[in-house]
Amino acid sequence: AGGGIAGLTAGRRAAELGRRTLVLIGPLLGGNLLSIESIEGWPGAPDGIAGYELCPSVQEQASAAGADFAMEEVSGIASEGGNWTVTAGGTEYAARAVIIATGGAFRQLEIEGETRLVGKGVSHCASCDAPLLRGRNVVVVGGGDSACQEALTLAGSVSRVTILTQGDRLSAQTTFCDRVDAAPNIDIRTNCEVREILGDDTVTGLRVADRQSGAEADLETDAVFIYIGLRPGTAFLEGHVALDPAGQISVDTTMRTEKPGVLAAGLARSGAAGRAAASAEDGNIAADAASRYLDDGAWRDN
Repeated sequence: AGGGIAGLTAGRRAAELGRRTLVLIGPLLGGNLLSIESIEGWPGAPDGIAGYELCPSVQEQASAAGADFAMEEVSGIASEGGNWTVTAGGTEYAARAVIIATGGAFRQLEIEGETRLVGKGVSHCASCDAPLLRGRNVVVVGGGDSACQEALTLAGSVSRVTILTQGDRLSAQTTFCDRVDAAPNIDIRTNCEVREILGDDTVTGLRVADRQSGAEADLETDAVFIYIGLRPGTAFLEGHVALDPAGQISVDTTMRTEKPGVLAAGLARSGAAGRAAASAEDGNIAADAASRYLDDGAWRDN
C-alpha cells in the first residue's frame, strides 16, 4: 500500500520474487517525491534524479516484473482468519501479507492565513511554482533537508529566498547546509516563529516572532513554502498495528510489525531515515521478509 518510492520498490521486489502483487498507489503516483526536482544520494545518479522521472521508472520495472496496480487509497485494514483484508476505494482486497508504505502528508503551521491562501502564495512545491515567481522574493519555512533542498531549487529562479527556522541553526545534512550558505541569494534567519500569513487574495507577507525576545515583526514576501516535516499516513491503522508516539509504525530490523503478515516501509515506519534511497531499501527488505513469511509462516517473537 503506497505509491511512493518505498511502495513501488516493495512491489517490484515482491513481483521479482514471484509473488502475486498488487500495489495500491493512491491518487498520485510518486507521492511527495514528485515535487522534488533533484533527489540526491540516489545510487547511479551522481547529479541527482527528478522524482517525476524516478517513480514512473520504478513503476515500469515493477509492472514488467508482474505487479498489478490500482489508483486507490487505503482506508482500512482488518485481520481475518490469519489473513488480512485491506479496504481501498470501497473495494476489499484479501492478502496473506501487507506492506504499508503510505508515506506522509506535509505538516501545517496551523496559523491564520495558511489554509485560506493555499495556491495563492502558500505552497509545498518549489519546482512547480519557482518558474511563476521569477524576480520575486519568497520565504521557506523549515530547517531540514527538504527545506534546504527546496530553497536551492527556488534560488535558481527567484530574486531572493529567506529561510526561517525555529532552531538556532539549520538541521539539514552538511552538504545541503554548505550549498545554502554558498548561495548568494539565500538568507537564513534563525530562532523564528511564523505566527500569521498575511494577505487578502494572495500572500503579501508573514508575521514573524523572535523566539528569544518574543518581539514580532512583519516580513514582506510574495510566497511562502512550508517544509516543517511530514505527518505519517497511518491513521487508518490505529487499533490494528502498534504506532510510536509520532504515529509511525513500529517495526523490527526486517520491517515486520508485531502482527504476523503486516510490514512497513519508508516514511510510514518508525525510525525512517527520510531519504529516498533509504526508503527504497526499506521496500526491498520488507518484500524479502514478506516472501519468507509466505514460504514458512514464521514470524518474529513478540
